[in-house]
Amino acid sequence: MADSSTREYQGVKIPTPGTFSLDPAHTRVGFVARHMMVSKVRGSFQEVSGKITVADDPTQSRVAASIVVKSVSTGVEARDNHLRSADFFEADSHPTLEFVSTSLTPKGGNKFTLRGDLTIKTTTVPVDLDVEFEGVTVSPYGQEVFGFSATGEIDREAFGITYNMVLEAGGVMIGNKIKLEIEGEAIRD
Repeated sequence: MADSSTREYQGVKIPTPGTFSLDPAHTRVGFVARHMMVSKVRGSFQEVSGKITVADDPTQSRVAASIVVKSVSTGVEARDNHLRSADFFEADSHPTLEFVSTSLTPKGGNKFTLRGDLTIKTTTVPVDLDVEFEGVTVSPYGQEVFGFSATGEIDREAFGITYNMVLEAGGVMIGNKIKLEIEGEAIRD
């Protein structure tokens, strides 16, 4: 008996068309920033929501996600509070980061480039994410679920986040390039 909730695309089993919601319990939006030119600081946002619309033509599929700024977590409360402040995200006046996809380009097999507009504070910048479709299954609760991972890089100064400190030994406290690391699951609505 054929599975009517999946289909084949580029040799990969993908969901049939429909709308899926990000599962916040199984989705991580993380980031990595250079610190003092010698190490990396990792963090993530604990609250994310979004919809993924899988289209008849998979390349026409769309993503819209919203990330709660106050949910930022690096494991250091003072640093998290600084990231929420006017020096960085201005969480009180700009409570969410928003991402809306504009195109999806196949790269072969389960790999794609997802282009979209990322809005941080009042600035919107196009961002490319390298996406891997991780598979589709049915959960023990009878829900259709698919998984994905994505990576990309942004320049924080392009969003007006320019806070920094010059180090006495040379260089700066915080690197401008921020690596994005996303792991997620989405459940059919």
